[in-house]
Amino acid sequence: MAYGFKRNPANPEARSDGDTAATASLVEIRGVSKIYLRGKQQIEVLRHIDLDIPEGDFIALMGPSGSGKTTLLNMIAGLDSPTAGSVTIAGQRIDRLSSGNLARWRAAHVGFVFQFYNLLPMLSAQKNVELPLLLTRLNAAQRRRHAHIALRLVGLDARASHRPGELSGGQQQRVAIARALVSDPMLLVCDEPTGDLDRHSAEEVLQLLQRLNREYGKTMVMVTHDPKAAEHALSTRHLDKGTLVEQAS
Repeated sequence: MAYGFKRNPANPEARSDGDTAATASLVEIRGVSKIYLRGKQQIEVLRHIDLDIPEGDFIALMGPSGSGKTTLLNMIAGLDSPTAGSVTIAGQRIDRLSSGNLARWRAAHVGFVFQFYNLLPMLSAQKNVELPLLLTRLNAAQRRRHAHIALRLVGLDARASHRPGELSGGQQQRVAIARALVSDPMLLVCDEPTGDLDRHSAEEVLQLLQRLNREYGKTMVMVTHDPKAAEHALSTRHLDKGTLVEQAS
């Protein structure tokens, strides 16, 4: 398994939204629709979505509750499949993968950051970060080393032995980010990562995500209701009633 947080050699500050067309798309979504059945009623959550996310982008998905943001995020992460259309990540049609192959693909290529951290309360920060590596062939010493590197990257290596209950909300979210990073995924998906934090802690977490994008070239997709959080992204797309819409400038 390739591993290591290599700094991005390109100057990310030189890239603006208008420059992303020159960058290869990591995520290509074409004609994606999603329909759920509620009894005999069909609920169309996404409608004919086309979206390209360049490699190295940090995109914020915004919109009112029920607009389809999290459903679209789940499509990109391989947690859900479209009713129609295609989802291609790094050249691979993930919507065509079997459930077993899709689970293996997620474990190898996607890191998840959730609003409520989803840390196991009885495990230390170190052990929580190691969890995704249990699916790999790394031995115990290698897992410890990789988890230590990830915790150091988020500034919490000194808290490795602390359990979640001994950490602040912001620290718990940074542990969760370290867990998302520990397998060095190509893509980070973040679902309201600051929704449960005070403004100061939220700012710290957002600056960390910015740093991971700018210095290490991590491609990120973040769902948020918060315009201040979206300002930390490189680009923003808005959904309304399952459709991508253009916002008036």
